[in-house]
Amino acid sequence: MSSSTPDIIDLLAGIKPGSFLDRLRAERPETRLNAQKSYLALFEPVSDDHVTRAERLAIAAFVSGLHRSGTASAFYAGGLSELQGGASLAAAIQTEIEKGAADGPYGRYPAGPLSAEDAPGLIYAVSDFSRAVIGAKLSAALEHTHLLVFRPREASPDALQKLIDAGWTTTGIVTLSQIVAFLSFQIRVAAGLSALGAAGEGSVTRAAAE
Repeated sequence: MSSSTPDIIDLLAGIKPGSFLDRLRAERPETRLNAQKSYLALFEPVSDDHVTRAERLAIAAFVSGLHRSGTASAFYAGGLSELQGGASLAAAIQTEIEKGAADGPYGRYPAGPLSAEDAPGLIYAVSDFSRAVIGAKLSAALEHTHLLVFRPREASPDALQKLIDAGWTTTGIVTLSQIVAFLSFQIRVAAGLSALGAAGEGSVTRAAAE
């Protein structure tokens, strides 16, 4: 684990050392530490044999974009752009974020009582142009990621088989799912802290004015 890596949630939420939010997070040190450990395990792993660093960053940028977190998406896309050949890949991911934009969740449940809650929505597929840039393996990952974000009720063995057919290993699929889940958590926490910080600053400003 890299001790020099800044706390990712602090970074995305704009938390400065010694600030109100910094002190607030310090009250739950284990929660803070475990979130950072999860980030490091996914983005600074001991081995990237099953999922490359470029793939991890591309998926993270895509997930962040689908969640409409410009700060997080820019952070991961920036890291991707620093890799060899990463700038064109980051541009393709941005194109696919725009193509995959939707409001959810939606989709179909297996036939049964929950079918009454079925809702239509975009069935996303990577464009032919982007597929030529990012390749079949990552394209399959983006399509599966979109399903997990917007159509989790349609997750199925067939969906997993598409990943396997595209070259994903079982370990790689687990890592992919972990990245999607972690980004959802990370973005919600960072957004909540940012809102809390803005509210706190507003209270301080009003108190000073009074």
